[in-house]
Amino acid sequence: LLTQFASRVSVASTHDQRLEEPDMDAHAKQLAETYLTMLNTHDPNLVDQFVAEDYDNHNAFVADGREANRQFWTSFFAALPDLSANMEDLVISGDRVVGRFVYRGTHPGELIGIPASGNPVEMRSIDIWRVEDGMFVEHWDELNLMQMFQQMGALPPLGAGPLTLREQRVRLT
Repeated sequence: LLTQFASRVSVASTHDQRLEEPDMDAHAKQLAETYLTMLNTHDPNLVDQFVAEDYDNHNAFVADGREANRQFWTSFFAALPDLSANMEDLVISGDRVVGRFVYRGTHPGELIGIPASGNPVEMRSIDIWRVEDGMFVEHWDELNLMQMFQQMGALPPLGAGPLTLREQRVRLT
């Protein structure tokens, strides 16, 4: 489906835009790869290479702007100092870059008000960025925060009642 959609987008483009598209796609891919490098090297100063100064971030935990983004990543890396991340998918269409990421680490420090648990955590995200003037200027994401908060001990696991969901399903069959 995405291939069909991308084909329609390309067909609707003018000839000149199609000539520029490979360069734009390569640059957009580089922006996403720099984001991944930042995650794996724990260097929040790399935001200077992919986040615009007036970055519009549609995320409840991170304020708008490059500096707010840098501050968030500084605290994130302090809370998860052994963090590693993988990019599982990357889709580029026009001025949009969509990445699917998995983050893994241990939680020995406070994160967004959640005290250190020492627990291993895995977070998954789907990030959508808008590119303008060679930088990410706008961002939306979907995160598996409920699962992450459960792993950190901030929320109880689902099915904590007398029967787990699996046990309930087994009884129903």
